[in-house]
Amino acid sequence: MSVSPSHPAEGGQFALLRQRRFAPFFWTQFLGAANDNLFKFAFTVLVTYQLQVSWLPPALAGLVIGALFILPFLLFSATSGQLADKLDKKTLIVFVKRLEIGIMALAAWAFFTTHIPLLLLCTFLMGLHSTLFGPVKFAYLPNHLSERELTGGNGMVEMGTFVAILLGNLAGGLIIAVPEIGAHHVGFSCVALAVIGRITAQAVPATPATDPGLTINWDPFTETWRNLKLAHGNTVVFRSVLGISWMWFFGAVFLSQFPSFAKEVLHGNEQVASLLLIVFSIGIGTGSLLCEVLSRRHVEIGLVPVGAIGMSVFSIDLYFASRGLPPASSLGLGEFIAEPAHWRVLADLTLLSLFAGLYSVPMYALIQMRSQPTHRARIIAANNILNALFMIASAVIAGALLSAGFTIPQMFLLVGLANAVVAFYIFMLVPEYLIRFVAWVASRLVYRFKVRGDEHIPTQGAAVLVCNHVSFVDAVLLMAASPRPIRFLMDHRIFKVPLLGWLFQLSKAIPIAPQKEDAQAYESAFESALAVLRDGELLAIFPEGGITRDGQLQPFKGGVVKILEMAASEGLHLAVIPMGLSNLWGSYFSRVEVRNGEAVAMVRPFRRGFFSRVGLCVGEPMALSDVTLERLRERVRALIG
Repeated sequence: MSVSPSHPAEGGQFALLRQRRFAPFFWTQFLGAANDNLFKFAFTVLVTYQLQVSWLPPALAGLVIGALFILPFLLFSATSGQLADKLDKKTLIVFVKRLEIGIMALAAWAFFTTHIPLLLLCTFLMGLHSTLFGPVKFAYLPNHLSERELTGGNGMVEMGTFVAILLGNLAGGLIIAVPEIGAHHVGFSCVALAVIGRITAQAVPATPATDPGLTINWDPFTETWRNLKLAHGNTVVFRSVLGISWMWFFGAVFLSQFPSFAKEVLHGNEQVASLLLIVFSIGIGTGSLLCEVLSRRHVEIGLVPVGAIGMSVFSIDLYFASRGLPPASSLGLGEFIAEPAHWRVLADLTLLSLFAGLYSVPMYALIQMRSQPTHRARIIAANNILNALFMIASAVIAGALLSAGFTIPQMFLLVGLANAVVAFYIFMLVPEYLIRFVAWVASRLVYRFKVRGDEHIPTQGAAVLVCNHVSFVDAVLLMAASPRPIRFLMDHRIFKVPLLGWLFQLSKAIPIAPQKEDAQAYESAFESALAVLRDGELLAIFPEGGITRDGQLQPFKGGVVKILEMAASEGLHLAVIPMGLSNLWGSYFSRVEVRNGEAVAMVRPFRRGFFSRVGLCVGEPMALSDVTLERLRERVRALIG
């Protein structure tokens, strides 16, 4: 089985395109997405503009073709998820690309003879091809990319998919428009792309099955229900699946309305409609690629609220930007761009799609990282099923709103407002998104936060993180540095601090009181901490017992050793990770001010200015047997510098 590298490749996400573990897979999925859209768009143009088919009027052609393509996702995603878990993923990819060649050969003959029923069958079969490839597409990456590469890899795939959709649509429209021989050339092009895709698939490295003993359930209905229950078993994963499905609902509203929006609202021609698609695709691709930069090459779900906020803000502004545009006849591309009022529309579309990329990529990466490997493809299949259902619901609701007299800008406004409500609901159900958002803001917008040695934080298994305690936001900064959720053992008094106390309650921090003050709460805290380690999670402790009042490292209390001894007595295997926070003393959240002889914090907001530099140094793991209180303190002291 391919083993993910422990350290990401130098050069970031684009460097993956030079590596066999990623490049052949990337180009295979890119060519498949391009072929899907070249075929669909060329077919739509054929029956809309070039042929008169009495039983398929132009107004319904796009809807029928889209419905036929998405139907296999509902019928066969459950089966494809099982196949992706049971079989070597390369074997399945090669089979899918062979199937694509056969489908495209049949489609080429149908284009040559303008056989519309056969082209409709090929549309359904290409939907089946994409359905089979979908679970493999996202289950493949975690087997070949490390945690620090997963966001970048997903960003590349998401960017590649939307660029392929764009190029496929543009190529399909241009080729089918060639007089007399356009349909023939579409057939040749589809077969050529399928053959090239089959060649690149051959270079994809083997990825052995994650559950080879799985017995396939061929009943799509019972298996679909089973997959949904499987996804529902992990709350964070399931809510992320719902979040991605909502993003497809949101995006489908815009993509489906671009032609009408360009014609009826912006008074533009077909070239303007194409420009909207280009702008939207560029925005999605840019946002997807930015995820790696903004997440510091971790799976950073704190970007999801950032994306949700941007999606709502710019879709709502699109409503205002498209109101009261001057009346005009059908504008060409040059005339449209020459009008300054249209620039705001294009900016809104670019930015709302950019934020949609920031929203979706971390969610995909989170599902991949948190799903049980033996069931990963089936959970992704459940995601595809819900995506299809949400896109169908999007079409139905959009049609109902238009029939009820809503304008297209009003529909964009409603979707933007609904996005804010849905996002808030999801973030309240899964506080981890909100917590990571606060940590992301604190580490990038409040401070300039630099982390060294974060590769020592384990991506799997139990560990105890031991850090010095300088300020009220130490825990927030540790959250920002870790790719995984952290449970904190914290002084019970910090829970009384406004806002921070609420945040730590959301993060399920464990309050601890001095034994003399509340013996029962003291013992309960240790039992809760041990339960965290039993569950294979990360536990963080500030062993000084409180925030420093003079900026110096205080003596360590014995609680950390007690927890380690309890873990050792149960035979738990865990690492102890020393950490050192630096440059936080003197910041607003540290107890640097003295009032009435008492060291206090949070009294002079800008005493260090904006974006002050702070850091975290993570040391190499210590074995349980090597830990003593003094040795641990010396390691933390050395990391503080």
